[in-house]
Amino acid sequence: MKLSLFGLSLWFAVGVQAQLGATIPSQASPGIHRAGPSSVDVGDYLYISGQGPRGADGALPATFTAQVRQALNSLKSVVETAGLTIDHVVYTTVYLTDISQYGEMNSVFAGYFGKTPPARAVLGVAGLPDPPIEINAVVVRSLSDRRAVYPPNYKSDEPFSPGILTHDRLFVSAMPADVPGSGKVSDDPATQVDFALDRMKAVMEAAGLDLSHMVFVSPYLTAQIPMQIMNEHYARRFEFGNTPARATIEVSSLPGGAQIEFTGVAVRDLEKRRAVRPKNMPPSPTASPCVFAGDTLYCSAKSGFIPGPNGGVYTSTTALQLRQTMRNLLDNLEEADMNFDQVVSTNVYLDNLADMREFDDVYVQYFHDMLPARTTIQQIASAERNADKEGRYPDLEQVSFIAVRNRPEH
Repeated sequence: MKLSLFGLSLWFAVGVQAQLGATIPSQASPGIHRAGPSSVDVGDYLYISGQGPRGADGALPATFTAQVRQALNSLKSVVETAGLTIDHVVYTTVYLTDISQYGEMNSVFAGYFGKTPPARAVLGVAGLPDPPIEINAVVVRSLSDRRAVYPPNYKSDEPFSPGILTHDRLFVSAMPADVPGSGKVSDDPATQVDFALDRMKAVMEAAGLDLSHMVFVSPYLTAQIPMQIMNEHYARRFEFGNTPARATIEVSSLPGGAQIEFTGVAVRDLEKRRAVRPKNMPPSPTASPCVFAGDTLYCSAKSGFIPGPNGGVYTSTTALQLRQTMRNLLDNLEEADMNFDQVVSTNVYLDNLADMREFDDVYVQYFHDMLPARTTIQQIASAERNADKEGRYPDLEQVSFIAVRNRPEH
């Protein structure tokens, strides 16, 4: 569904565009609801908010191909506003409200990048602020160490690189889920999980790294993959209590009939990797609250879950749940001796996009005049909003973020 821009978000978005490397280029669509700038520049990297299908005049192109082209043109404009080129893009996430349009999107996408396209994930979702497509990106400033990584015997005509190395990190694509040589996806959930993990591991090893270098992982999965099976197989690959930060996101669909895929970021130098965990939080076999890659802090997705022996979500509105979510996120930031003003990029997952205004009225209060880049999606159909017999409610929102200790003040 389409939501209009309301005054508070517009005021904040315009107010930050000249501060702290935040920009809103002329190409950015004025009709898109976005509580935050089009990008945040932190020196080595540029974080770009989700770019939708409308042009600078707010008009929606008539065809899906033209809408994809417009989203990519908007992304390109943000990059060029920072004095860079499309070749500096190292990672993109593409959100589609209709996964059957994957091939058409791919054809347009391939025309925007050269011989070394970025790493990428593509997700089918239930809703976007402005359907049918949204694309966000991470951009590196220096091209000197940027190179693609390919596992042995990797063959694909897809317009993305399995991995992109930069001077300090590896960005890992969500890899195809079909069994090599068969063109088919396994029907067994455990087999799919292991196969997807093996694909991620192969990219790591091709870069001369291993899974211990991971600082952040996103398992994207459909309802066909039981969470318990995914967690059991995932935990076997990582050191207990020192796992990457993680955003486990259920989505509506994935390309090629897959039911799960993994994507993430690794740090090249293990001495610059450090997990952060508040003292009152027990170690986890599946996710660290946050992990440093040098000065950059990658934090797990959080909801309004209240921890403890009777833990759960006990509030029934998006606004109230978000306040607890931000409290949970602040615990992690404070453990890292950081604050919300150092957050440079957020991903927001809403149960219903109709709650966006309610969400933003609370969200903007935590960042003062230093809003991060942001992508907002509704990843699956809305839940029934009834309490269970214990008084617990479903998650109505989740937030994950990236923070930088030495965020430039320019």
